[in-house]
Amino acid sequence: MRAPASPPRAIGYVRVSTDQQAESGLGLEAQKAAIGIAASRLRLELVRVYSDAGISGKLAIEDRPVLLEAVGTLRRGDVLLIAKRDRLGRDVIAVALIERLIAKRGARVVSAAGEGTDSDDPAALLMRRLIDSFAEYERLIIGARTRAALAAKRRRGERISRFAPFGFSIALDGRTLEPSVTEQRTLRTIQEQRAAGASLQAIANRLNLDGERTRAGSLWRFEYVRSALRQVA
Repeated sequence: MRAPASPPRAIGYVRVSTDQQAESGLGLEAQKAAIGIAASRLRLELVRVYSDAGISGKLAIEDRPVLLEAVGTLRRGDVLLIAKRDRLGRDVIAVALIERLIAKRGARVVSAAGEGTDSDDPAALLMRRLIDSFAEYERLIIGARTRAALAAKRRRGERISRFAPFGFSIALDGRTLEPSVTEQRTLRTIQEQRAAGASLQAIANRLNLDGERTRAGSLWRFEYVRSALRQVA
């Protein structure tokens, strides 16, 4: 008698985009729970869940090493299981490239929320593209509002957190900011490299080779480069 076939493998992937969510776990545990329920419902063997904490959905896949590692573990017939499609990304082109990379490995993306990932017929494909477009639109709107609010504070020379953003230090009055000559120089290097098309990791490597160190005196990592760029966006 033939032994029953093993259930398809599923690799879970969860993501939150803010440092606050990463530190508190807010959102990550809910996503993991949704993935677990979906795996049971779809009769998938959930072998591992990869977590991306404090990672923006607008980043290209080369700047998301955890997602790259998750995709790299996929085998033919596997499923990358996510709670919602916007966890895969909030940039239409980036998400399409990620899905194509997964498809080349003979695997597919499945959302616990459905969202058109149950098949590849024209209606399902349209649903996925619409959801991806709305996710990108929402990201752009939130980003525009946040940048406007922060820009207004910067114009007034006000602090926007209890820490001075990279490139600045807190003035003696404790309320306003003043430029840091050393950090401003490093920030210009980061911005110039990014504008030239360098990845976050490549920029970190360049800074380390040049003998640059972070404010804490540690080696640069891609997360620190991303944070520095985000503060001046």
